[in-house]
Amino acid sequence: MSEAVLRNQVIQKAWEDPSFKQRLLADPKAALQEALGVIIPDSVTLKAVEEGSNEFYLVIPPSPSSDVLKATAAPRGSW
Repeated sequence: MSEAVLRNQVIQKAWEDPSFKQRLLADPKAALQEALGVIIPDSVTLKAVEEGSNEFYLVIPPSPSSDVLKATAAPRGSW
């Protein structure tokens, strides 16, 4: 299952099931395992937050290595 499919399933379930939503916000790893059988390794931290109507979260991934940045950089003067 892809990350996008899993994310959509979790969101849909949270909208439909208030008790799952509360469990997801309190203990996301346990909620995912109990409801969907998805096991998140102990080495991974998982946080669930709820956006408000005027509040959004922008998740910034870790910076790639400088070699990766050089390899993917666009040539100067172009988009």
